[in-house]
Amino acid sequence: MHAENVHKSFGKLEVLKGVSLEVTKGETVCIIGPSGSGKTTFIRCINHLEKMDSGRIEVNGHLIGYRQRGDELVEDSERNIARQRTEIGMVFQRFNLFPHKTALGNVIEAPVHVLGTKKDQAVGLGTALLGRVGLADKIDTYPGKLSGGQQQRVAIARALAMGPALMLFDEPTSALDPEVIGEVLEVMEELAAAGTTMIVVTHEMGFARKAANRVVMMDDGLIIEEGTPEHFFEAPRHTRTRQFLSKIL
Repeated sequence: MHAENVHKSFGKLEVLKGVSLEVTKGETVCIIGPSGSGKTTFIRCINHLEKMDSGRIEVNGHLIGYRQRGDELVEDSERNIARQRTEIGMVFQRFNLFPHKTALGNVIEAPVHVLGTKKDQAVGLGTALLGRVGLADKIDTYPGKLSGGQQQRVAIARALAMGPALMLFDEPTSALDPEVIGEVLEVMEELAAAGTTMIVVTHEMGFARKAANRVVMMDDGLIIEEGTPEHFFEAPRHTRTRQFLSKIL
């Protein structure tokens, strides 16, 4: 993923003030920072859920949301944008599962209807993915009968079912009860260890320390510091980073 000088405003409020970030294949990057620093807006721009005002974002070598026309970028067609999004998995704070479909039904929905995967093939894939996130025994269970942590793990399996080049996580544990946060982080740690390319907006510093290759600090619409977890948690350079970490660690 390559993001270059991304700007985004909502009315007069400038939320992103020129964000650039490179994430290489197989890397896990955690984005931390205070509320209102632009973290969620930035990752929503990556899959064009928010339209950036200027800059460029590429995933897997493809421009996202736009195409080049001469020296300028013009917004792409909805059809092309939908196709681009199949390369990007997104896991939200809220699970957004279909309540009328089982865990397996939720996971196979997009491969069947978006990618055109044969039903029996999708069922095999979905069953394997639900096993991978520790829910082999919940295949036929509806979301209303699952805990928050189980629903979030179904949401992760659903995103993985599309075979994405990049996985985005927007504070995936913030809506969960404390006792189930660990089961979701465990799945994410396994994905990171397996070389899944991930950008994770999180307040879970234990996860960032353990699973991230790099940690990025955002404040007031800008990336102000980035480095390895060791650098971040033992010797951060920026005063604002030190202040932020002292309050949450």
